[in-house]
Amino acid sequence: MPFSPPPITELLAELQRVFAALGLRWFLFGAQAAILYGVARLSADVDITVDLGDKSSREIVDALAAAGFELRVADAAGFVEATRVLPFVHQASRIPVDVVLAGPGLEDQFFAGTREHVIGEVRVPVASAEDLVAMKVLAGRPRDVGDVEAILRVHGDALDLHRIRTTLGLLEAALDRRDLMSELDRMLGLARRAGTPPPA
Repeated sequence: MPFSPPPITELLAELQRVFAALGLRWFLFGAQAAILYGVARLSADVDITVDLGDKSSREIVDALAAAGFELRVADAAGFVEATRVLPFVHQASRIPVDVVLAGPGLEDQFFAGTREHVIGEVRVPVASAEDLVAMKVLAGRPRDVGDVEAILRVHGDALDLHRIRTTLGLLEAALDRRDLMSELDRMLGLARRAGTPPPA
């Protein structure tokens, strides 16, 4: 029987083909990236960020539709204006895919820090572990907190804590928040008590 790649691999291969054809840079983040960094997670959802460059959101929608991705909202333009997200479902696998449209500033740093991972036979740009930690500290949901604690336990002192703190400082300034750094410190304390060396 011929080998059939897992649905997530096929989905990522389609995304790679679409964005390569359009000449757009992108990266994987969210639950699938956390799994790649050692988090034990059961999630089929896929979250990616795309830099539109000189393309329009309509061009992205049309290209992904031709590749088998269906929008999950009726008013794509209105949804993008409100959220900067294009929510799709991959028709072949029924896996939800959220396409976040990159803005200027901090996301340039995220793009610069991406790491290439080979998933099946697909080369996928993935947010760095440090940037993923910062994103998840910002999100702050219980599952994000759990993901951060797991990444700290798995990677320990291999993480660049200075990069994480710098990113969180920029987020605090941009969003007028003062709680992100203290939340990271709380998670680091939990990692230390679990016997994991703190990041350097």
